[in-house]
Amino acid sequence: MATEVINNVPENTEKEKELKDDAAADNGQTKEEAPASGEKTETKVAEEKKVEPAPPKPTVHKINFEKDVVYMYQFPRTPLLPSTSPYCLKVETWLRLAGIKYENVDHKAKFRSKKGQLPFVELNGEEIADSAFIIKELSEKYNKDLDAGLTPDQRVVTHAMISMIENHLSWVILWWRAKYPDSVIKGYQVNLQNALNTRLPNPILNFCYKFTSGRKGMKKAKAHGIGVHSQDEIIEFGKNDLRVLSDLLSDKPFFFGDEPTLLDIVAFANLAQLHFIDKEVQHALRDALNESFPNLVGLVSRLKERAYPDWDEICAIETMAVAAKKEKDTKEGTGPAEKQAMADDAEKGKGDEKEKELEKEPEEKEKEKEKEKEKEK
Repeated sequence: MATEVINNVPENTEKEKELKDDAAADNGQTKEEAPASGEKTETKVAEEKKVEPAPPKPTVHKINFEKDVVYMYQFPRTPLLPSTSPYCLKVETWLRLAGIKYENVDHKAKFRSKKGQLPFVELNGEEIADSAFIIKELSEKYNKDLDAGLTPDQRVVTHAMISMIENHLSWVILWWRAKYPDSVIKGYQVNLQNALNTRLPNPILNFCYKFTSGRKGMKKAKAHGIGVHSQDEIIEFGKNDLRVLSDLLSDKPFFFGDEPTLLDIVAFANLAQLHFIDKEVQHALRDALNESFPNLVGLVSRLKERAYPDWDEICAIETMAVAAKKEKDTKEGTGPAEKQAMADDAEKGKGDEKEKELEKEPEEKEKEKEKEKEKEK
């Protein structure tokens, strides 16, 4: 009997181990992975701790945004034009005609979209870049299609004309800006010091703008293909584009009737870049637009009145900001440029005094010699 009991002990323990291993296998664990009694699994530990993942970082600049408000980022205003970018002016004009609530963010040209572009908008914590995609997505979200009443043939014409304007006429304008950057600053009365919110003197900023904008612009124009032509040929390209638009518009208020569509907006955004150039600056295409294509000038005026009843107010804000900055610099004594000029004048004055003293020295010596001769006599 004793031998039977002893022999039965290992058999029972082996059976218990086999049962435990089978249970662990049923739970998806191997023999080695089966937890010891009283040991907690990683899943149970995580469940007990209930560690919540960190909230994602905001991907937009406007963190405290208002729901369904479009926040628009574009280039700074100028005294003559709400935006010197036809694409920025295109989006803002569309937003106004579509009646969508938006806010223009004065970011002093510091931000760009993830694609590296301006304009871009932020809506409900998401970024939308590129003017074409901005209008497309906002049109779908707010159900505001300005081309809803167009026929299929009119939509074909719209696509062709917009392609001509944005891929040809706008490049003629870009070429002029790259070729004559100084005329851009004067033509739109751009104050870079105020636009970029910097204390650097305007002469330095203007020099940097001319160097960088001119060089980069000409590279883009040559890469596009238009930059390899002569100035007369490029101006002729622009006149041909204006003639096509003028013939299509004819004597109608807008291209397809009494209400503006996307084609009217794109045409307005680009023609305004020519029409509102300061008259003191020479520009062949602006003169051609005003003299030979009065119906296009009428289109610009009608869209300006309809979309921008506050045009003068918008542009005056920039003008007043420039004036206020000048007044502030005057009250403080002078601005950086003027202070440097005064310092230069002071140094120059000191130099002039030294020159006068040096001029006096030989005269005094001669007088002393004459006195000595008289004494000797």
